[in-house]
Amino acid sequence: MENDLKKAAGTVGAVLAGNVVLAFTVTAFIVPQGIIMGGATGVGLTIGHYVPLPLSVIVLAVNLALFVLGAGTLGKKFALTTLVSTFAYPAILSVVQRIPAIGALTDNRMLAALYGGALLGIGVGVIVRVGASTGGTDILALVLHKYTHIPVAVLIYGVDFAVLGCQLSFSDTEQVLYGILTLVTETLVLNRVMVMGASQMQLFVISEAYEEIRQKLIGSLDAGVTMVHIENGYGKTQSRGVLCIVPDRKLFQAKELIQGTDPGAFITISKINEVRGRGFTLERRYRKA
Repeated sequence: MENDLKKAAGTVGAVLAGNVVLAFTVTAFIVPQGIIMGGATGVGLTIGHYVPLPLSVIVLAVNLALFVLGAGTLGKKFALTTLVSTFAYPAILSVVQRIPAIGALTDNRMLAALYGGALLGIGVGVIVRVGASTGGTDILALVLHKYTHIPVAVLIYGVDFAVLGCQLSFSDTEQVLYGILTLVTETLVLNRVMVMGASQMQLFVISEAYEEIRQKLIGSLDAGVTMVHIENGYGKTQSRGVLCIVPDRKLFQAKELIQGTDPGAFITISKINEVRGRGFTLERRYRKA
């Protein structure tokens, strides 16, 4: 029960932090420079161009409408994971907009587009990493997916570009181009944030001295090792491969240790985006030899 409460608190905290970043970014970089953007904020900017209402109020109305649509179509579980963002983002946006001179951080559209895209990617990434949703037009994409079975990623891009298209009538060419740059930057940063802090290096070693390599990796590097049964492709002889995952900083030591044991060892090295489980996200258990 206590662990569930801690997990729930951590999720809510991450969602709130992500929405603070999103609200700051929109207020400081997107709105002052008139850069077009997708999502519920983009819908709010479009409506706000024709209806003299605060952006936070319009976004709240859009989020509520989409939330009701999603809750009715996708069920209670979806509603719970989207509830916080639906109400938190407009509320935080309303507060951030009152910060004096927040929109005067830069008058350079290129800087605004790059910083805006990067911070949007960070904000969305923090929320998605904990399994929550930013709500907004993502809900529309999920609803369409349920009935059309088109991949969600394709529908999200389609909805975003439709929202961007709605802003073309009152945006100049540069605002459109910078809006596309912001979207691309956001996507790149989002993909990176999703695996940030969890990447490792994987080594797979084929050598006749596999047992000696295994012992040295465990003893000298304190690394976890998995032995894999393999068959030689040419002679069809049975052997074992050594699979080892180490932090980036230990890669050089691992290569030196392996090549010092068997200079002819066959080694492949891969970048692993995320590693979870005992020894990484869970405390390692040590057993007596």
